[in-house]
Amino acid sequence: MSGAAAAPVICIDGPSGSGKGTISRLLAERLGWQLLDSGALYRLTALAALDAGVALEDAEAVAACARRMRVNFMPGGEGQVTVFLDGHDVTARLREQATGEAASRVAALVPVRRGLLQRQRDFRRPPGLVADGRDMGTTVFPDAPLKIFLTANAEERARRRHKQLMEMGLSANLHKLASEIRDRDRRDATRAASPLRPADDAVELDSTGVPVDQVLEAVLQQARRRGLAE
Repeated sequence: MSGAAAAPVICIDGPSGSGKGTISRLLAERLGWQLLDSGALYRLTALAALDAGVALEDAEAVAACARRMRVNFMPGGEGQVTVFLDGHDVTARLREQATGEAASRVAALVPVRRGLLQRQRDFRRPPGLVADGRDMGTTVFPDAPLKIFLTANAEERARRRHKQLMEMGLSANLHKLASEIRDRDRRDATRAASPLRPADDAVELDSTGVPVDQVLEAVLQQARRRGLAE
């Protein structure tokens, strides 16, 4: 077994707004491990397709964009990351609601998921990897020693998203956000390719109303039980 294959993985899966991105970043920083934000790859694929004038329903053409795009993640201060797509800074565009909706559409395309699978697995390098997504534990890293499925109710997730958008200076309707989140949950859970669901051996955690530091500690407790953290 190669060193990359032997590197442990902690999967943090869950629906949009559950807090998995924040927890994954904090966990990777605490452990000193690699970080994979798989959602960013699907958002980048959607942007690459849109910028190329490719219809999001054209599965093979979108998959070609996924394989061809040049992506760079540049770490900054305080856990921030600047993301480049084909040499252009797209960090702000990645956070837009429309990009998230487009990403959810392309993520349902089997050729796209196949096109990104190895790219995601290539993030598995020593000393370990924290993988944030929707199918990390079920499809991408089924042998991971720890799989967390993080949830929160739709209202809580809409409030978090609303706060995030307001802090970015963008307007948003809380009721509409909650409706969009429910629609996205339904689409993600019912798609044919890697539907959103907990892995059979996942630990489910509900972050509704729970402070970030407490959620992080709950994940760390699970990691300690498996010898992945001190």
